[in-house]
Order: sequence, then C-alpha cells, then structure tokens
Amino acid sequence: MREPHVDLVLHSSDACGVHQICLNQPDAFNVLSSEAMHQLQVALDAIAKDEQARVVVISAKGRAFCAGHDLREMRASPSLDYYKTLFHQCSRMMMSVQRLPVPVMAVVDGIATAAGCQLVAMCDLAVASQTSKFAVSGVNLGLFCATPSVALSRNLSRKAAFEMLVTGDFISAEQALVKGLVNSVVPSAELEAMQSVYVSSILAKPRKAIAIGKKLFYEQLEQPIEAAYLNAENAMACNMMDDSALEGVQAFIDKRKPAWKP
Repeated sequence: MREPHVDLVLHSSDACGVHQICLNQPDAFNVLSSEAMHQLQVALDAIAKDEQARVVVISAKGRAFCAGHDLREMRASPSLDYYKTLFHQCSRMMMSVQRLPVPVMAVVDGIATAAGCQLVAMCDLAVASQTSKFAVSGVNLGLFCATPSVALSRNLSRKAAFEMLVTGDFISAEQALVKGLVNSVVPSAELEAMQSVYVSSILAKPRKAIAIGKKLFYEQLEQPIEAAYLNAENAMACNMMDDSALEGVQAFIDKRKPAWKP
C-alpha cells in the first residue's frame, strides 16, 4: 500500500528550467522500491509536460547514489506476474529518462549498483566523485542484471559491459570514466561546480535544437547506417528551419553573438 506522504523522491525546479530530482532514502541506500520508482515516474512525467524545462539533474542523499531494486520487497512477493510487473515498471521509468526532450545528468557521490548503475547509464550525462563506485552485482546473488545490461551495453564496449555483468565486481569512478559510463570525475567537494558547468553550457543553447538532437541521437543508434543518415538528414533540415538555427547561423555570418528568444 502506497504512502504518498513519504517523499522518497524530491523534485524541484527553478526559473531557468533546471529540474532537480533527488533520491531521498539515505538510510536505505536509495533503493528503487516500487513506490520510489512510482514517485520518480511522477517527477519525470511532470517534467515531460513542462515546456520550460531545459535540463534535469538526478542526485541522491547519503552514502549511496542508488543500490538498485529493493531486494526485501522483491523477496516478499515471489510470483512471476509480480516480477514481470516490477521490471516493466522499472523499464518504463528508465525509458522516460531517455524520452525527455532535455538532457538528463546523473550526479553520483557514492555507490551505484544494479538498477542504480542502470539509472546512471540511462542518463545522457553523468558526473561522479572520485570515491564513487559502480557495479551490476545481481549475478553475485544468482540474478543476472538483464535490464541493466540493456543500458550498460549501450554505453560501454561489449567486453567491458559483459565483464561487469558476469563478474559483478565494482569499478572505480576513474575506471567508469575510461569505460565511458561517466563524463567527468572530480572530488566530492567539486561535484556541484562541475554540475554547474554542464548545466550552464546546456542553458546557453536553444532548447529546440537540443530536443531534436537528443531524439535523433538515440534513434539513429538503433538503426542501420543508411537509415540513420536519412533520419539525421531530416532532423538537420527541420532543425535548420527553426528560428534559433537561422538566427545562430546569421549571427556567425555577422560575427556577433546570437540573439536567441527565451
């Protein structure tokens, strides 16, 4: 039974269109219980409807970014229908991150395991503290991290992803950087500043161009190369017809800064 008054996920936004989502179960390592995923889905759905949204930052309270699914909850209801429903709920939530028309950035300061590592991989960008660690450790419990493997295999090389999936071993933040799971690694004290660097850069760009680009980026990854080019051609042509692109190109010709509309 849900308890809506318990804020497992905090969601706020500012006048610039920056949405902050914070996982708020520090004592439980921010596990993705059914209720936590529901609250995260509600936040993502609200952002999808916000035409002023520009960027989303996902962070967490406590020593863990996210330790994956709530294993106690999973063990309490051992039925195939329940597990199918639970993992479908998770997949829908993960896909909502990718389908948002704005960049989503994970800010990791602690461990990110199993579905928590999957969430980092599904975000468009990720920054991590030097002490953060990542793993898809379900195999250590006899449960291959199948759904996390979808996100992981689309971020890391095949052998690097497979190694993590079959060993269940942790990798360091620096290893995650080399393997392509995160974009930047900094001391914990510098995480907020690094987050601001990315956010400021995104806010300086036209929203529509980024929305077109994000959609195309993920679509073409799943297409044969010829279809990908056809898709990209159409995306660029449509983007070029947008007022922001026309102004940006003209500003370049005129050797001035673009005067983009808010």
